[in-house]
Amino acid sequence: MGDIRRRAAVVLGITGLVAPLTLALGTAPAQAATGCTTQAGPYQKKVEKFLGRPVDGKQSGTDCKAIKAFQTKHGITPNQGYAGPVTWGVMDLMTKQKAVGSTPNKAGACPVNKGRIACVNLTLQLSWIQDGKKLVYGPVPVRTGRDGYETRTGLKKIYWRHIDHVSSLYDVPMPYSQFFDGGQAFHSVGLSMWNPPGSHGCVNMTPTVAKKYWSLLKKGDDVFVYGRKPGT
Repeated sequence: MGDIRRRAAVVLGITGLVAPLTLALGTAPAQAATGCTTQAGPYQKKVEKFLGRPVDGKQSGTDCKAIKAFQTKHGITPNQGYAGPVTWGVMDLMTKQKAVGSTPNKAGACPVNKGRIACVNLTLQLSWIQDGKKLVYGPVPVRTGRDGYETRTGLKKIYWRHIDHVSSLYDVPMPYSQFFDGGQAFHSVGLSMWNPPGSHGCVNMTPTVAKKYWSLLKKGDDVFVYGRKPGT
C-alpha cells in the first residue's frame, strides 16, 4: 500500500496474521511422503466438486495433487492438498465472482450519476469502470486489504498517479499506481488475485488490468469502494 504507516506496523501486522491463519487451518494433518496430506478436509466434497473430481468426500492421491496444484497456483499455504476453510473460501469467492457476469452493478450500489467512475466491491473482490450506467471495463478480480489493513470504503478521487512508484514503507514496486485515499491505490502485483490474506490496503490488480485502468482513468476521476472483504 502507500507510504503513510511506519515500519513498525509491518512487524505487528505480520505477527498478527500468523496466528489467525494457523487457527483457521487447524492442526496440520498427517502427510504422505509426497508432501500430500492423506486426510480428508472439512470441505472435501465441495472442493472435489469445484475441481471436477469424483465427489465422495474421501481423500485420494489424485485429489490431493489437484488440491495442492490449486493451492500452489494461488499462494495458499500450507500447500499440502488439505481441503480446509482457506482453500474453500477462495473457491467459493471464485464461484460468486463468476456468477456476476457482465452486470457487476446490478444492485446499483456504485453511483451512476458521477460519469466515469472506478467501482470496488470488497465483498466480491471485484472492480470495474463505468460511465453512468454503461459498463466501460470489467468486472475483474482484485485483491484488497487484509484484516487490520482494510481498504477504506466511501467515495474517493484519484489524486496522484505514478507509473513507476516504489513503496517507501514496504520497499516494493507498485507499477501503475493510482492513489485515491491516503496512500491506498490501484496498482499491479505479481501475485494471484486470490492469494490470501490480501494487501496492506491497496487494490491489487494483474499487470494487464492495472495498465488498462491507467489508460482509462485520470487524476480527478471518482472511485467508489463499498462492501466488506470476507475475513475482515
